[in-house]
Amino acid sequence: MPKKIPEVLEPLVSEPTRRNPTQKRSRERQERILAVAIQLIATKGSDQLKMSEIAERSEISIGSLYQYFPDKSSVIRMLAERYNAESRRCIEEALGAVEDAQGLQAAYSALLDQYYEIVFATPAMRDIWSGMQADKQLMELELQESRIAGGLLADAMLRVFPDSDALRVRESAFLIWHLGEATMRLAISCAPEEGSGLVQAFKRMSLLEIMAPAAGSSEFDSAADAVS
Repeated sequence: MPKKIPEVLEPLVSEPTRRNPTQKRSRERQERILAVAIQLIATKGSDQLKMSEIAERSEISIGSLYQYFPDKSSVIRMLAERYNAESRRCIEEALGAVEDAQGLQAAYSALLDQYYEIVFATPAMRDIWSGMQADKQLMELELQESRIAGGLLADAMLRVFPDSDALRVRESAFLIWHLGEATMRLAISCAPEEGSGLVQAFKRMSLLEIMAPAAGSSEFDSAADAVS
């Protein structure tokens, strides 16, 4: 889950053309633009983000800004891509090491807890989410990211339970991850205590599906009861 903003990945869906800086000075300018955008989103929200204010605070002309980012959506998109890239790295690291049912449950539970803590503590990330919900292309980016993360979860589930129905596992994993994103948005819109409870409720529900093949086994008598 996102701890810092990494290098951006290649775009997953089409978007307006933006400049791809290659020189050090241009890269530094782009990073300054994004840093300013994060500050503005954290203080004012993505809805109030204005290209003119980004340019002013970045100390560049509006024309120069448009060379890097043709519109507000492209700014939000790049920030989302970077958060997604770090999230994916954390998911790969956690689930890639899974070898048994106990490790699968522990890794999945830890990822949910870590994600909620980070999103709750990162106002800009919460508002970037809001900005994505109002843009069709950005919603598609979120959907594709859920497919990727769900695929990583499915791979771990199939390693642990190789005799499972692969299609069912992949459908369940995709749905679990996408509903998990929705749960996080709901949780951070509530009071902290209630939000934390919602995350734990989703964890219990989703683990019942994730650990279904282990039901009744000596290694896992009940996935739900093991959730703290």
